[in-house]
Amino acid sequence: MAIIVTLDVVMAQRKVRSKDLAKAIGITEANLSQLKRGKVKGVRFETLAAICNHLQCQPGDILEYEES
Repeated sequence: MAIIVTLDVVMAQRKVRSKDLAKAIGITEANLSQLKRGKVKGVRFETLAAICNHLQCQPGDILEYEES
């Protein structure tokens, strides 16, 4: 089982740059990059809510569950 992060796709659809999103939600570009690549072990609900608010999306738009 795996969680697939599709944040980069949603960002591209909305034409939002990593630099702008990171600044808007209060995290570093490096941390956002790790999140986009799915290299984090967890994400705070506060951060997830800020991302969804800025991108006007739902958590399910940027996170996907895939059975292995």
